[in-house]
Amino acid sequence: MQFTNQQIIEISKGGFFGKGNAQLPSNLMLMIDEIENISTEEGNYKKGQLDASLRIQPDHWFFRCHFKDDPVMPGCLGLDALWQLLGVYLGWSGLKGKGRALGVGKVKFSGQIYPDAGLIRYRLHIKRIFKKPMPVGIADGVVMHKDCIIYEANDLRVGLIGEGKE
Repeated sequence: MQFTNQQIIEISKGGFFGKGNAQLPSNLMLMIDEIENISTEEGNYKKGQLDASLRIQPDHWFFRCHFKDDPVMPGCLGLDALWQLLGVYLGWSGLKGKGRALGVGKVKFSGQIYPDAGLIRYRLHIKRIFKKPMPVGIADGVVMHKDCIIYEANDLRVGLIGEGKE
């Protein structure tokens, strides 16, 4: 399954997975343009995988304000994109509630994203999904540029709080 850019925008507006359920951030904090693949059986753990991308624009807001005269994408935004994707996975799986990042085990940055980066890719490997007492997803994820892993995050955790209203 895939989600086009227009569907990603709809997910950010809310209601895509039911009123009050998981949604992506809107406008400036939306770090995903497309989801090229979402499955329940692929990935390193054979429990699910997401492949997504973001086309870096030289005029993205974060290049102007992160470091003076050193335009680089903040690593935390790549990490947030992985949390965003895990929230999408939970909503796509039919679980109810609003997504919230709960934590991450280990993060490693081994590269940077500059204004001329073009396309960056994300890959999320689902490790575990808990349905009760609160829906929680656990996954490992990477951010890639030109097929090289530049950010790695292990044990990303996202929970769904509150029951969504249909």
